[in-house]
Amino acid sequence: MLWLRGRLSCLILCLLCLFVAIPSAFCADVRPDERVVFYPAPAWHDAGAGVWHVPVHARVFEPERRVVTAAVLRTALGLVAEPQGRAEKAVFETRAQLFLVDDERGRSVSVRVNGEKYFIAESPGNGHARGEFQLTDAEVKQIGGEAAKAISFRAVLGEGDVREFRGTAQLLRETGLSVISDVDDTIKVTHVRDRQELVRKTFYQPFQAVEGMAETYRRWAAHGADFHYVSASPWQLYEPLADFATTNRFPAGSWHMKQFRVKDGSFLALFESPEKYKLSVIEPMLRQFPQRRFILVGDSGERDPEAYGVLARKHPEQIQRILIRNVTGEGPTAPRYQAALKDVPAEKWRIFEMPEEIRDAVK
Repeated sequence: MLWLRGRLSCLILCLLCLFVAIPSAFCADVRPDERVVFYPAPAWHDAGAGVWHVPVHARVFEPERRVVTAAVLRTALGLVAEPQGRAEKAVFETRAQLFLVDDERGRSVSVRVNGEKYFIAESPGNGHARGEFQLTDAEVKQIGGEAAKAISFRAVLGEGDVREFRGTAQLLRETGLSVISDVDDTIKVTHVRDRQELVRKTFYQPFQAVEGMAETYRRWAAHGADFHYVSASPWQLYEPLADFATTNRFPAGSWHMKQFRVKDGSFLALFESPEKYKLSVIEPMLRQFPQRRFILVGDSGERDPEAYGVLARKHPEQIQRILIRNVTGEGPTAPRYQAALKDVPAEKWRIFEMPEEIRDAVK
């Protein structure tokens, strides 16, 4: 009977791990062969309570250790173009492996901040764990000072695991200026309209910055602007994109990307319905921060003018400027812009060729 009681106890503990939304010593920690990646998100301030709500978005996964051929990876991602030469093949194998991982279910994700431990969530089947912790104004001041722009934290791992997985959260105050920036063909050369080039620029070649955009954004940041990068690319590409942004000295900010798994469809399907996707990401941010002003930066390659026009008409007090990088050769008098930006005051939007043209948009 002792063995039966033991098995029943194990069963009860497993059920608690599945159904009780609290951390437990019997629920699985992140294992030594698994990784945690944190994606930067904006924290919001409850002035009445004197509390910061700090969101945490983490992904727990086990890197793929099998040797997979380039042809198999291309097929899995729905790619047609082939890498050319040794350099392109090396870049492709590194980036494609980010998609072929085992997402881990049931991992307890906790973070440590200033000596305190906060349980976030248990990871679901797709490995993406989301939750939040709270800090008082006094705690934030103690950690980062009066003018702190971000909070840093690290994953709590199992006993004896000395690895370090760090994340940050952007401290977005109630008032101020936010720049919501598209990524592909706005700050990074992608050629989204040409699917062959889109594949090459995304998977086979080092990322290339649009010349002058980082300098312009740094100028805006020096005048107090906060940044939010919105991309149709999947979260699997966050790490190389974050490295690209850091290397090219783009200001730090929150990142907003698409959920995607190889078994759910092809990579190119991510770029369908970009207007709907942009609205679903940006509009909740406008509602969450009603006292902030926003500048929307995008390009003419897909549907940024149309999406931004919708937002400007619905939120005229919040949308200060719309800035569209011209990659299609259409001038500001083109019928497309007249339709997309109908009823948006002319002084609020601009089609630009060179970043120098918009450098003084934030003063």
